[in-house]
Amino acid sequence: MKMDTPLHADHQLDQLAGQFEHWRQNRSHPHERIPDSLWDQAVALTVTLSASRVAKHLRLGGNNLKQQIGKRQGKTVAPMPTASGFVEVPPPTQPQGVGGLEVELHRTDGARLRMYSPDASLPLAAIVRSFLEA
Repeated sequence: MKMDTPLHADHQLDQLAGQFEHWRQNRSHPHERIPDSLWDQAVALTVTLSASRVAKHLRLGGNNLKQQIGKRQGKTVAPMPTASGFVEVPPPTQPQGVGGLEVELHRTDGARLRMYSPDASLPLAAIVRSFLEA
């Protein structure tokens, strides 16, 4: 499939969408694999059009199309990493000799209190208690 202009590619995309729809309506079972000939045409369109546009117009999964692009270019596309529920953030480093205490509190109503004291021995319990009970 050769694309000379974006307008020509749009026309090819519309034609290919019709071919995909015809295949979807006439496949023998719902989980049948998409034929290589349709994948080849979809991948060819990504040379001129964005992969996300092609995938959306053809009702394909974006990652599936990217994997097919990788296969046809001789390399595999690594799956997207899944987001983990917890990311550990190391504490900020402070220069040597700098001491003190920093406290940040958040209430369920959205109120926030941030305190810093260069003297870590100050009793902050009364301030914290009054903030949390307010």
